[in-house]
Amino acid sequence: MHELGVVFHCIKEVNDIARENGVTKINSVTVEIGEVSTVVPYLFEDCWNWAVKKETVLFGAKIIIEKIDAVTHCDGCGKDYPTVEHGRICPYCKSERTYLLTGNEIIIKQIEAVDGDAQT
Repeated sequence: MHELGVVFHCIKEVNDIARENGVTKINSVTVEIGEVSTVVPYLFEDCWNWAVKKETVLFGAKIIIEKIDAVTHCDGCGKDYPTVEHGRICPYCKSERTYLLTGNEIIIKQIEAVDGDAQT
């Protein structure tokens, strides 16, 4: 299960950002996961919930997962189309000269920090 490795990487990045900004507590992290990134969202969430129990700044932080749709571009006709529905061959012109535009990435979109004056 490579989701755990991805979670550890995200936690490291979020901890680095928190440290750089003097944040001592994070409420939630929003992560965008590409539809064809090979990361399974529910496994990512399970790994996250396990891993943040061992953290300080991120202890108990909620994970919010948003999907990035997979979109492929065709060099043959110049059109974009949904990758999962049609695969590698363009549904418009049947060309195989295609490439993935979006849907393979994993992005930390937002970090919600607790206000320093708020009581927890």
